[in-house]
Amino acid sequence: MPFSNMSMVQLSRYLHLPEEQVRKLVDRGLIPSRRVNGELVISRDEVHRWLERRIGVSDEVELARVERALDGSVPAGEIEESVVVSSLFPMGSALIPLEAKTRDSAIRSMVRLAMGTGLLWDETAMIDAVKEREELHSTALDNGVALLHPRRPMSGILGDTFLSLGISSRGIPFGGEGKLTDVFFLICSMSDRIHLRILARLSRILSISNFLPDLRQAQTEQEVRDLIQSAEESIIL
Repeated sequence: MPFSNMSMVQLSRYLHLPEEQVRKLVDRGLIPSRRVNGELVISRDEVHRWLERRIGVSDEVELARVERALDGSVPAGEIEESVVVSSLFPMGSALIPLEAKTRDSAIRSMVRLAMGTGLLWDETAMIDAVKEREELHSTALDNGVALLHPRRPMSGILGDTFLSLGISSRGIPFGGEGKLTDVFFLICSMSDRIHLRILARLSRILSISNFLPDLRQAQTEQEVRDLIQSAEESIIL
């Protein structure tokens, strides 16, 4: 099961860090864990959310390091291609403008957009899963971007990993605290590892100077594609 409990050795391999270093992070409470009947329990689900939060607040140098670690976390014997975000937007996966006024209508619009690609097969299940994730902890960032995704990869209703993007002409109250969100990415991934790699790469792209202002001025899907591809090509791993 992809979201089962992990041993210290498994966690070390998952994070691509020495076991001794991982143990210190756990002992200091920096990586979530708990004890059940005296036994240390490390939830893969909680570690996944911890990594999401860490990616969301890291700077470019740290994001690059995290991405390299995730690239090196492919299990022995498995082959996995590098994540290229700009190649994960199928035709018809960008919506400008995104017509939505509330959090729920934004989620519904983004999932319907994803349905139009032919790579998502169950609209209701994805809407419910994304809403559940938002209730757990909002994916809205301080820069006006939301990185929508279900709590767990839903490979059973996906044809492949892909992304979609919606840009609202006006901000939507989405993450609470009075902040508005106008750029919405929907991440549909086939595994939690791929999801984290996409999240790290997207975060690096979003941190590039002038990328978001230029993206907000985009008028067509092709402009969006060109901007994302150019930004991604400027990243040196």
